[in-house]
Amino acid sequence: MQTTFTLQTTGQGLYEFTGEVARWTSGRGDGLLTLFVRHTSCSLLIQENADPSVQDDLQGFLRRLVPPGDDASMQWLTHTLEGPDDMPAHIRAMLLPVSLSIPVAEGRPMLGTWQGIYLVEHRDRPHRREVAAHLA
Repeated sequence: MQTTFTLQTTGQGLYEFTGEVARWTSGRGDGLLTLFVRHTSCSLLIQENADPSVQDDLQGFLRRLVPPGDDASMQWLTHTLEGPDDMPAHIRAMLLPVSLSIPVAEGRPMLGTWQGIYLVEHRDRPHRREVAAHLA
């Protein structure tokens, strides 16, 4: 079984879509769910969904690890035509997963109590992102 989740982002951040995934797997039995983001400047994560400050800290860490392209420390970049957020977005996507594997039992993703499924948007502008899903 396959589907595509479409997420509208409004800029950099973590966008939880655990509920959409759980609704789609509901009633589909046991298996392994694979999620794959179809873009090169965003990522997927399983991360805590109880305290929003976790998301803020993760975003802050990514900004410190890979600053915007117009930061003095990033003068070495050559791919700059699409703006100062583009090449750093590609670097962040290289460091974070673009696919996830999640066991499903009795139609429910086997996530921990505080785990949620997130798309991590690395670009500043809004984007329409697609995540392909396969349950087998």
